[in-house]
Amino acid sequence: MIFNEHSNLEGQHAFLGASQYRWLNYTEEDLRGAYLRSYAQQIGTILHELAKDLILNRIKVNKMDKHLVLLPLVKAGVPRAAIDMDWIFPNFMAYVNDAIGFHMTPEVILVHSYNCFGTADAIAFRDDFLRIHDYKSGVIPAKMEQLEIYAALFCLEYKKKPMDISTELRIYQGGEVLVHNPEPALIMDICNRIIRNDNIIDEIRRG
Repeated sequence: MIFNEHSNLEGQHAFLGASQYRWLNYTEEDLRGAYLRSYAQQIGTILHELAKDLILNRIKVNKMDKHLVLLPLVKAGVPRAAIDMDWIFPNFMAYVNDAIGFHMTPEVILVHSYNCFGTADAIAFRDDFLRIHDYKSGVIPAKMEQLEIYAALFCLEYKKKPMDISTELRIYQGGEVLVHNPEPALIMDICNRIIRNDNIIDEIRRG
């Protein structure tokens, strides 16, 4: 038998696909909720890119600018029902405006090695004060450990001792701004763990 070719679908995954078999038992309400949630990653990617452009160009956002956030989402094909502006917009506005106000740089890749690196949403370092902000558009609660790792990566890459600097970490999510000032000893411990685990992975790679 000669099978039909669908080269345009190679590497893609259907929402009602065999690998996501749980939809077989969904009610209509379950299906609707799961489908709308499937756009969460796309929404996050678009909002982070928009925030980056706004911060780089020092364009602040005000309460009348919801359309500015809505437009790229709709243009990308995100259903209106998947966009909760009351959840998204307040933190987006605060994150962008704070990053501009603190003269931060968006989307900075911090690297210790091929095994350990990450992208900080917004970061600034001046006068021995490290500031890292993270914007979350999703509903899953963010963990401050992620930002602590970014702080450790910064110290390792730029040869800064955690005890010689001050650090403030912020998470913008769900209408709240979580602020954390980690103890230098904690960041130093994470630095040591990164070095140790990186060496272990390198040993495994070498066989």
